[in-house]
Amino acid sequence: MATKDWFKQWFDSPYYDILYHYRDEAEARGFIDKLIAKLQPKKGATMLDVACGKGRHSKCLADMGFDVTAFDLSPASIEAAKKFENEHLHFYLHDMRNIFWINYFDYAFNFFTSFGYFNTRREDDDAMRTITQSLNANGIFVIDYLNVHYVEDNLVRSEEKIIDGIKFYLTRWQDETHFYKQVQVEDENHAMKHCSTEKVSKFSLGDITEMLAYQHMQVQDVFGDYQLGKYDVRKSPRMIVVGKKMVK
Repeated sequence: MATKDWFKQWFDSPYYDILYHYRDEAEARGFIDKLIAKLQPKKGATMLDVACGKGRHSKCLADMGFDVTAFDLSPASIEAAKKFENEHLHFYLHDMRNIFWINYFDYAFNFFTSFGYFNTRREDDDAMRTITQSLNANGIFVIDYLNVHYVEDNLVRSEEKIIDGIKFYLTRWQDETHFYKQVQVEDENHAMKHCSTEKVSKFSLGDITEMLAYQHMQVQDVFGDYQLGKYDVRKSPRMIVVGKKMVK
């Protein structure tokens, strides 16, 4: 079973980047181009990238002329991201469960299922509060989450990957409330180098909608993939939810 705050160790591990190397800037750029074309933000809009990793999405947004602030709880990721800082792009070491800036940003983003991995629903609600409270009146929040029903139907129980001579053993399972993925890493001499177990909550569209509504956010749109295709509860690999802050 996943240990407490497994993500702090795993997200800071060099093996995380190796395993997910295909999540590169080219992929990020393709998605961001489509998303910005859909949202049509004003020139110079203020944007927050929550759980930004090494900042591949943040850099794309800043390159498009937006004023981007981003944070992550991984010291290694933020150290790497800070090399790209400029007057329109800033990175901070921060945990999304803790309050950040208030009523400041026009847009907030949370990409690549960087949510739902805390131990309690209260922590998830705290994270949602941090993100939504950072938005100004009528601000927009986009959360890119896995589609629970699709993953349930297409879960690959086990697989092996060899990347740069490093062998990854992946084992996946689920229960009523979570998905789990154990990642075991061996070097070329079959020596165990790392072992982590990812744990992600099975948040449905109804769950996300409810969490947003509690923070005075209203769902505006839902997409099912990175091409922003129509969301299908069974066929879509992603659940990309666009919410708008409602003025009280």
